[in-house]
Amino acid sequence: MKQPVRIGVVCLARTTYDYLAAKELYEQIRRDLASIEAVAWRFIEELVISQEDGQAAATRLATEHIDALVCISGTFHLGHLVLQLKRELSVPVLLWGLEELPYNGGKIRLNSVCGVNLNASNLYKSGFDDYTVIIQGSIDEDWIDAIRVIKAMKNAKIGIIGYRADGFFNVGVQDNLLYGQTGALVDHYELSEVFSWPVEEQEIAYRKQQLIQLFDVSTLSSFQLDKVAELSAKLNGFYKAKNLSALAIRCWPEFARDFGVSPCAAMSLLQSEDLILACEGDIDGALSMIAHHALGAETPFLFDFSQIDVQQDFALFWHCGVAPCNLWDGVCNRSLDTYFAGGKGVTADFVLKSGELSVLRLDSARGGYRMFLQKAKAVPMEKLLKGTYMKAVFDRPVKEVLDLVLDNGLAHHSSVVYGTYIRPLVIAAKLKGWKVIE
Repeated sequence: MKQPVRIGVVCLARTTYDYLAAKELYEQIRRDLASIEAVAWRFIEELVISQEDGQAAATRLATEHIDALVCISGTFHLGHLVLQLKRELSVPVLLWGLEELPYNGGKIRLNSVCGVNLNASNLYKSGFDDYTVIIQGSIDEDWIDAIRVIKAMKNAKIGIIGYRADGFFNVGVQDNLLYGQTGALVDHYELSEVFSWPVEEQEIAYRKQQLIQLFDVSTLSSFQLDKVAELSAKLNGFYKAKNLSALAIRCWPEFARDFGVSPCAAMSLLQSEDLILACEGDIDGALSMIAHHALGAETPFLFDFSQIDVQQDFALFWHCGVAPCNLWDGVCNRSLDTYFAGGKGVTADFVLKSGELSVLRLDSARGGYRMFLQKAKAVPMEKLLKGTYMKAVFDRPVKEVLDLVLDNGLAHHSSVVYGTYIRPLVIAAKLKGWKVIE
């Protein structure tokens, strides 16, 4: 399900133009908008014409806690109106111009595009960059999806247990920078809080049965299978009790050493149930998955650029064994293995399914944030490795993609989802003032 949002809508007009036609168009627009999923619309139903109308609309919408504002230029209008609204509403704005109607007696009827031009110029020269412009008959749903991403980040509560993985300086974050740039808050917990989290025996038994049904567990000892089931129950209970949007986990070396198994297999299981779990304490990676999830993308997960083949033009998206188990290709043997952490494991082992992919990394560096975006396609491959992985082909030479990652110093984890989720993120980056790397 997409992230729900609340959006205000006004239609601006001037009586020296065909405001009655604009009113009819606005009534149809309201009917059309009502069919869009997961949006609570807050309409100012009457046309906003005078300065008094503008202030009244701004005052009313200020009480509605909207996430964004749609300003339709029904006709040309006073320049005060958008500025009055923006003064009261510090949210992104969509400036929506309507296509001109057939001329009537030699007179332009709407002059809507000029109204949009006026508003864009006024906002820009007032120092605002969080506006988007369209000239068309229907709303841009990618813009709505961008608002979903911004809201999901703003409301996020990201937990981190332990710390980032040892030596992974490049996935560390500065909590106040993260909050200032996105609104997300981070809560820090000790690994011991998860290790000692209380769970019922029946929950452990349920998780054990799940694991047996989903995976080939023939290489595991009874101790390892029991510990994976126990950890699955503990992580699930901890995540939900803390009301987290995502959880970043310091998954080595303490887990295998102190708990008895690594968390990979448990994370594979729980990610398939829509929990957002990031490896190696990667908070920006968790934020990237939150952004993908806000768009309605299913089970995002983090991967490493582990290999490229320039001659055959593909990359290997691999990680040690943590991808959501529901993304299995349905062909290979989906198993649990103990190869990791000196034989203590336990990791998931399978090839991921084929399909269209979208890659995202929200990445902090040098006092700001930037966004890495790519399209790719997972193609069939044999099960040749331990861990979870896919063979990915980009819509450009793989060497160019790797050069983008390296030349911009991006962290080595990115979120990947099945489907095409690019343009809403580009819009979100523009609204946030972030560089897009693509």
